[in-house]
Amino acid sequence: MAVMSRTFNDVDLSDPKKAADYVKRKALEFGADAVGIGNIERWSNAPLQMDPKQIMPECKSIIGMVFRVERGSLRGVEEGTYFSNYSAMGYGGITYLYMPMTVINLAKSIEDQGYEAIPMGHQSDWRAIDNGGYMRKGYSRPVRPGQASPDVMIHLRIAAYLCGLGEIGFSKMFLSPQFGPRNRVGIVLTDLELEPDPIYNGPKLCNRCMACIRNCPGHVFDVEHPIKVNLAGHEVEWANIDIEKCGTIFVGAEKAEDPNYEPSYYGDIHKGYKPGNWSPFYKKPRNLYNTGQAVCGARGCTRACMISLESRGVLQNSFKEKFRRRPTWEVDWSKEPEYSEGTQFRPEKIIGDKAD
Repeated sequence: MAVMSRTFNDVDLSDPKKAADYVKRKALEFGADAVGIGNIERWSNAPLQMDPKQIMPECKSIIGMVFRVERGSLRGVEEGTYFSNYSAMGYGGITYLYMPMTVINLAKSIEDQGYEAIPMGHQSDWRAIDNGGYMRKGYSRPVRPGQASPDVMIHLRIAAYLCGLGEIGFSKMFLSPQFGPRNRVGIVLTDLELEPDPIYNGPKLCNRCMACIRNCPGHVFDVEHPIKVNLAGHEVEWANIDIEKCGTIFVGAEKAEDPNYEPSYYGDIHKGYKPGNWSPFYKKPRNLYNTGQAVCGARGCTRACMISLESRGVLQNSFKEKFRRRPTWEVDWSKEPEYSEGTQFRPEKIIGDKAD
């Protein structure tokens, strides 16, 4: 029996319009929930360390894909009983498992036809810039004059915007007309010329309701000094974010008044942190899929935003029942816990007249 293989160069992609249709159908077939295309000219003003042409100088097109965060993966955090599912399935699982398979398979389908393609997702652990977009000192250096320092990391939310997939909300979260803020974004860079989609001009998604700002447990948004950028001729702005504070709130921690506060929420890593009223954990849970540790459950930037968008009826992925069905909860760490009836603890062993 003969060896079987994929077929190569059997699809004519010389027409940008037909090629775009082919690529989009493949992206959806491989698992993307929405797909759009931007031509490389839209990135002409990209910062050096976020410039796609620094990675692929001959890049002609960027394919952007939206991967939904299931509404159900937020249910356990909303109820206060099952936090790991959002980090595992709605966060890390998409980033490190599902999305890579899709972008890799799409890149393979393009390379089968003789065009180069680079699959990219949220995996950016090697990037040379920090969370604020600034070069990390002493990390890496350019290998040729005029080039960026490795690793370049394309701004994925901006990429999704430039591919026509939706808006960037005031919280800086990417909002798609299908799912609102419930998205992860993956992209493919290619030297294949594809017909680009227009910048999103559908029903307005972010109406500056400020639900994200009010409901963020750490109040990390500076609305008085928003960030303003020009993206392919469109003026876009979002609230300035205290990235360091967001990272602390994200995992459920807040600074204690006493810098030597014990026991620290971070264990022996960082002293002086205690659990916030949005965390039921005495100590920070371990990471899931490397970075998934979203104890705050995106309370403001995703859940509150989603509730607002759903109440306005502007999202295509609508539901039979509203998301918030019970009052929001908070943990009062000044009191001893009251365990519910049915909670079972391991019985204490009696050794002599002492409990073990």
